[in-house]
Amino acid sequence: MESVARGGTRWKRFALVMVPGVAATAAIGIGLAQGALAASFAVSGQEFKVKAGHLEGWGFAQYGGVDVGYKDMEGDGVTGRAVAISSFRDAEIRNMCQSVVTDVPILGKITMRLTAGTGEDPVVAENLYLDIAQLDGDAVFEDIDIGVAARDTDRARGGKGPAVTDGKGSAKSKVFENGFAQQARKATLTDVEQVAWATTAGSFKLSDMSLRLHRGTEKECF
Repeated sequence: MESVARGGTRWKRFALVMVPGVAATAAIGIGLAQGALAASFAVSGQEFKVKAGHLEGWGFAQYGGVDVGYKDMEGDGVTGRAVAISSFRDAEIRNMCQSVVTDVPILGKITMRLTAGTGEDPVVAENLYLDIAQLDGDAVFEDIDIGVAARDTDRARGGKGPAVTDGKGSAKSKVFENGFAQQARKATLTDVEQVAWATTAGSFKLSDMSLRLHRGTEKECF
């Protein structure tokens, strides 16, 4: 069923709708720590930053989930982290920057910075999943449905987004399939700044890719 909603939406305001669903996922953290829920891989103990000047995506969906990850960089203990999972069947990204800071013995803080899509060709991704802890920017959604069940955003069930994963082939260890979700035929995001725990994609083509290591934190994406 097509949504009657049209027009543009401020992402910061839109994201507030997601808070109750994401907060609820923290309740299963104990089960994750005890190994009650399995994941295809454990997320690292570090968040990373991603900035994009422009992201245009088709088949958008967003719902709450939990990533299994190491508690920190020092030990092997794992924990669950509530995330907002944003997914796209297809996406094009321009002026993308990804950075992560690591404390290296003797050398101090080192920033790994990767950029792509800065030239004529954009970054192109298929079946893209972003496990987000924080996101700011502006967005316009076309044919948007708010309040659908997460499982029904799956294109195989008549939804607009890619498959709703449960940890097979991605970092997602648990998705509340009957929980709150939203979807749109198309989403256009500009001036995006996000803090994330994981990004997975069926394919990810990085045009004009550049990776550099820098001392200190001045070269973080934001």
